[in-house]
Parts: sequence; C-alpha cells; structure tokens
Amino acid sequence: MNNSTPSAGVYANGNDNKKFKGDRPLCSPSRVLHLRKIPSDVTEAEVISLGLPFGKVTNLLMLKGKSQAFLEMASEEAAVTMVNYYTPVTPHLRSQPVFIQYSNHRELKTDNLPNQARAQAALQAVSTVQSGSLALPGAPTNEGTILPGQSPVLRIIIENLFYPVTLEVLHQIFSKFGTVLKIITFTKNNQFQALLQYADPLNAHYAKMALDGQNIYNACCTLRIDFSKLTSLNVKYNNDKSRDFTRLDLPTGDGQPSLEPPMAAAFGLSVPAGLGPGALGPLAITSSAVTGRMAIPGAGGMPGNSVLLVTNLNPDLITPHGLFILFGVYGDVHRVKIMFNKKENALVQMADANQAQLAMNHLSGQRLYGKVLRATLSKHQAVQLPREGQEDQGLTKDFSNSPLHRFKKPGSKNFQNIFPPSATLHLSNIPPSVTVDDLKNLFTEAGCSVKAFKFFQKDRKMALIQLGSVEEAIQALIELHNHDLGENHHLRVSFSKSTI
Repeated sequence: MNNSTPSAGVYANGNDNKKFKGDRPLCSPSRVLHLRKIPSDVTEAEVISLGLPFGKVTNLLMLKGKSQAFLEMASEEAAVTMVNYYTPVTPHLRSQPVFIQYSNHRELKTDNLPNQARAQAALQAVSTVQSGSLALPGAPTNEGTILPGQSPVLRIIIENLFYPVTLEVLHQIFSKFGTVLKIITFTKNNQFQALLQYADPLNAHYAKMALDGQNIYNACCTLRIDFSKLTSLNVKYNNDKSRDFTRLDLPTGDGQPSLEPPMAAAFGLSVPAGLGPGALGPLAITSSAVTGRMAIPGAGGMPGNSVLLVTNLNPDLITPHGLFILFGVYGDVHRVKIMFNKKENALVQMADANQAQLAMNHLSGQRLYGKVLRATLSKHQAVQLPREGQEDQGLTKDFSNSPLHRFKKPGSKNFQNIFPPSATLHLSNIPPSVTVDDLKNLFTEAGCSVKAFKFFQKDRKMALIQLGSVEEAIQALIELHNHDLGENHHLRVSFSKSTI
C-alpha cells in the first residue's frame, strides 16, 4: 500500500447516492468495489467474506457512519466476477440487502487513515489463512498436511425450519465456495442436519465464515455451521438423503425422501415412496415457500436443469468445440448450440444440473475473446439437434460420446481438481522428449505471453505455466487442450490453484 491518504475520489464516490440506482454499475470496471447500505453492526470479516469466493481481498475501508465500505480485490478480473455474480442476486449481510458497484477509485490508499487497525487485522487474518501459515480450522499448513480439527467436512444444522430444505438447495448454496464432493442429510434431536464434504479444507473454512448464521429463506431456515470431527464421508446411496457427486454409479437404496412423511405432509408435499434423486427440488415446495424467496445469493434457479444459456460471446471467434472444451473443465458437455440468428448466444447442455451449476459459478463473468461472458440456467431442458436437411452451418454439435469427457469415470480424480479460471495452467501427459522451450513456444505461438514455467520435480509428465492474464489462460486452454505432442501423447490442460 502507498503511504498516502485516499484521494477525494473515495469520499466523492462515498457520497454519490443520487446517481446510483442499485441495478447496474455506473463506473467502468475497477478492482475497488463500493458497497452501500451495510448494517451498522457488521464486522470487517463479514464484509471481507463477500469477496473471498472470488479471489484475494487486498484492502478494506469501512465508512460505518455512511453505512458504506470499499473493498479492494487483488485483480480486476476478481472484482468483475464478483459484481457479475451479485448483480442479479443481491447479497445480504445480517439479513439486510447490500448493494455493490465499481468504485471510480483504482486502488485504496489507507495507510495513514485513523480507525484502520481493525480492517488491517481482519485482512491479516484472512491472508494468513490463505497462505496457510496459521493453524485455523480448515486451513492447510504450508506442507499441505491438515492439522487436527482442520476438516474439509462441515456439520450443518438448520434452525427455524419453516420451509423444507433439500439436498439440492444445500449443494447449490455451498458450491459457491468450492467443489462439494459429498452430502449426507439426516434428522437428529428433531433438527434437520447435514454433513457436507469439500474437496479442500480451505473451501470449508470460507463457507463457514460466510454462511454461518445466514438464513436460506428470508427470516427462516438459519444455517449453524461447525467443522465436523470426520475428515471424509462414506456415502452408500445417491438419493434425496445422501449424494456422492464423484460416484454417479451408486444405487439409490430405498429412495426415501429427505423429509419424514409427516413433516412433508405438513408442508403440503405429496411424497411418493419411490422418489428418485433430484425430484424434490426447491421448486417442488408449496407456493408460499417459493414466495419466501431465497435469502442467500445465487440459490435460486431451477434445480433440475442441466442446460445453460451463455450470452455476450464473441460471434467471430466462438465455436461449439471451444465452448465444449471450456465448459468441459467443470463437467461433461453433451451438446452445444450456437444460435443461428444471434451468434453471441449459445446453449450448453451439461451431464447434470450439478455440473451446470459448477460451470455457471466458475465461468460467468470471465473474459473470453475480449468480451465478458454471462452464463445462466436456460428455460430449455435439452438442446435439440437439427433435423435431416435443416440448415445449421455446423452451429449445433453433439459431444455426448466424446472421448475428451473428464468426469466419465466414477470417482475420477478430476472431481477434486476443479478450480476457478486462473492465469496459471496445469499441464499433464507431457512426453519425455518435450522440453521447456517446446512448451513455451507452443503457448507463445498461440498468442500468449509466458510469465513463468515449472516442471513438477517428481514427475516430468506434469508442469505449471503462468500466462499474462486469466483471459489468455482461458483461450490457451481452449486452443491447446488435447494438442498432439507426438509419441501418442495429447496435452491435458486445466486451471491450477497454485502459482509459480
């Protein structure tokens, strides 16, 4: 941080209430975000937690007298993703809606300001957890081992259960903070509870920090979250009570619904005995429950839909294959259709609703070929293939039998390696004859600027490559995943959580 006070820009922006309508950002993108209508009793950690799922938070300025705050993200991309995420679904702090827009300030210079000690302490705590040097629950240590009590499994109790909460609702809410591997729901001491396992303990830490005490629906269904003593869950059946998202081959067992029948009847639900997985979603609940509305951002939408509407694409450069490769990082893409009359829009059909949600959470708001793409759940349940003789120009493609699907094998390790787009790519399946220069040249020829490169010490078949920006990395992944390196080796490319 620079040792100077913030320019008048911060305060001018802070008072700029008249221009702001609460529905769209007025300023051009900036890594500094302006938050309005924050509750007077909110803590610094709670404000920081709004930004954590999207990237590193580097500074914070609280103006409690004005019910405002400024949050500085490490990159503009992170800020753009955050604004895009929270624009359609208003975030809540302490059950109050909070409005987020870009600041006209490019960075926060707060070193000489009074009352910044608490903000700096909160930021220090978060960065210590992120760098892994503090033995906080859920934080991996530098060696990558997990200390006792640092479990990737959360125990969730739902208090004030006024509307039914399904396994799908929990998955949708908690997926925002990382890859959810398994969920088990049960009733104990007359309370609806769940155990939820993340791929990474750090995700569990962030989810607990952001969601503990939040209401799922307005004024009810309050989440109480602790770390579980368990470090892994054993799921035997995929049904409405339990689900292992890495094992699609598990039997449904007796298919009992997640609500006890008398309780379900009280909610006006008819629960058939052989209910299959996914049938009892948030939209199957009574109309009064629907009007209760989700209080947690991003938890709306249709539960069972696996088709995404992708908009604001670059019509000159996007292809069905490009969308197949990119969305295939987060699930198996079955079909892609670029709209014939409006080529900046496309439909992408994933293998299931969970994969569609993962792809939407990670890719909406990312830049691709110079445009910020948007992804939402489509009203279509499937992508139709063109009939014989129908003009299509190759805009609709069926990839359901593609050998490039990453998640076909039950329990595939790829489920545990799902990360947000980043400027660092993980490369694998590299033949022994291929050198550092070969790989650097390959990425340079694809139009990328290579900032750093590192082979894995133990295994030269794998490497990390850091490119100039997240957008470059996304485009390189589309172009070079499955690239033929010779010797019957095709390059595998994915986003990395590590940096070089």
